[in-house]
Amino acid sequence: GQSVPIESIECPEKYGVQAYAHTEHCDQFFLCTNGTLTLETCENGLLFDGKGAIHNHCNYNWAVDCKGRQFDPTAISTPGCEYQFGIYPVSKECSTTYIKCAFGEPIEQECDAGLAYDDRIHGCNWPDQLLEICNPEAVVGFKCPTKVDSSSVAARFWPFPRFAVPGDCHRLITCVEGHPRLITCGEDKVFDETSLTCEDPEYAHAKCGGGYGK
Repeated sequence: GQSVPIESIECPEKYGVQAYAHTEHCDQFFLCTNGTLTLETCENGLLFDGKGAIHNHCNYNWAVDCKGRQFDPTAISTPGCEYQFGIYPVSKECSTTYIKCAFGEPIEQECDAGLAYDDRIHGCNWPDQLLEICNPEAVVGFKCPTKVDSSSVAARFWPFPRFAVPGDCHRLITCVEGHPRLITCGEDKVFDETSLTCEDPEYAHAKCGGGYGK
């Protein structure tokens, strides 16, 4: 069909900012700003699906389903960054950090404690999900016992026994198929070492109770 001049297209909304998918191109979109329409192009490594907002309404290319819309896959690479925007592994080894690229600048980011980078999901994961490259005991700093005293509190949670993290009021360790996972209590919760559960501070026993250890 014939192309329509952008000046002849009206924004559906007269106020605010709205973004609309381009019918043919996955790396472009229409942006309405208080009724003014512009044709925008995503940065290298980003595409538009209306869901992500990594930069200027665009999302990482691996996260977008273009549904047949076309885009230029050419990578504009800089040292450490395949595309100008993206998330990449530090190495092929087990790592608790990863590289986040923005405008071609690689910045090393830390996974949350107890997690390792998983390139399959472009994010951090339990190290026991990465056994080909990771040793969960080394990442978490804990070795799960092969047996648990049946009368202990930990045994109540079998087959996923729990253990305290010495000196830590906000996390615990749970063992999954013999591998340790570091679990963080929810916001405003503390670890109760007598019940091995996360509780409100006023209800928690031992040193983490009564607001202590925050």
